[in-house]
Amino acid sequence: MTEYVLADTAAPSRTHAIKLYGPDGFEGMRRAGRLAAEVLDALVPHVKVGVSTDEIDRIAYEHIVRAGGLPACLGYRGYTKTTCISINHVICHGIPSERTFKDGDIANIDVTVILDGWHGDTSRMYLLGDVGVKAKKLVDTTYECLMLGIEQAKPGNRLGDISHAIQTHAERQRYSVVRDFCGHGVGRVFHDAPDVVHAGKAGTGPELKPGMFFTIEPMINIGRPDAKILDDGWTAVTRDRSLSAQFEHSVGITEDGCEIFTKSLAGLDRPPYA
Repeated sequence: MTEYVLADTAAPSRTHAIKLYGPDGFEGMRRAGRLAAEVLDALVPHVKVGVSTDEIDRIAYEHIVRAGGLPACLGYRGYTKTTCISINHVICHGIPSERTFKDGDIANIDVTVILDGWHGDTSRMYLLGDVGVKAKKLVDTTYECLMLGIEQAKPGNRLGDISHAIQTHAERQRYSVVRDFCGHGVGRVFHDAPDVVHAGKAGTGPELKPGMFFTIEPMINIGRPDAKILDDGWTAVTRDRSLSAQFEHSVGITEDGCEIFTKSLAGLDRPPYA
C-alpha cells in the first residue's frame, strides 16, 4: 500500500513514502524550475556545430552560479560535470567532454539546479545543422509523449495513466520506450519517491494527490528499448545504436491538474528554437 507523508514532517532525504508539499513547496519549486528552464534557454544560441559539449557545460555552470544556485549534478555520486549531454544514440547521462557537435546531431541537455534548497530538473532536445527527417520525427514524438503524459498528471489519476499515455503514443509511431531509467520524485531531495516509469498499464500504481512533485522524462528509441552502460559508469546508450531522444519537466499535482515548474517562459520548450 502506498504511503503518503506531509513533506513538512518528513526528513529531507529519500524515503519510500511519497511526500506531499504545501504552498511554500510550490513557490520554491517555481523558482528552481524557472532557473533550470532559463539555463536551457540561455544555451540555445551556443549549441552549434563545432562547439564542444564541455563549453556548453561551462556556460550552464556560470549561469547557475550567477543566479545564486548550485548545479545539483556536480559532485553527485562522483559526477564531475554540471550537465548531462546525450548525443544521437546516447540515451542519457552523457558526460560533457571535448567532443564537438556535428552536423546532423540530435542532443539532449539535462540540467538540475538547486536554489534555496529546491531542485529544478529539466531537459530538452537540440538539433544541430541539417538533421534528418527520421531524427526530427523522433524528437517531435518524444516531446508529444512528454506532454501527453503531463495531461494525465492530475489528482485522482494514477501513475500508470501517465505511463500508459506515453507508451501508447510512442508505440503507435513504432518507437520503443526505455525501461532502464525513469522519472522520480523531486523537491528538497534530488531523487525521491515515487519512481515514474514511462511504460505501463492505465489505472495502476500510486494515486496522484495534490502536493506530489515529480519528473516526467520519457526516453524514446527508434530501435529496441535495450540500454547498456559504458565503462565510464554513467553514459547509457542504445544497444542497437539506434537514435534516442528525451524531454523532461518537473511538475506538481494541484487541486485540479498539475503545474509545470520547468516550462520555458521564452517559449523554447521544443525545437526548432527561433
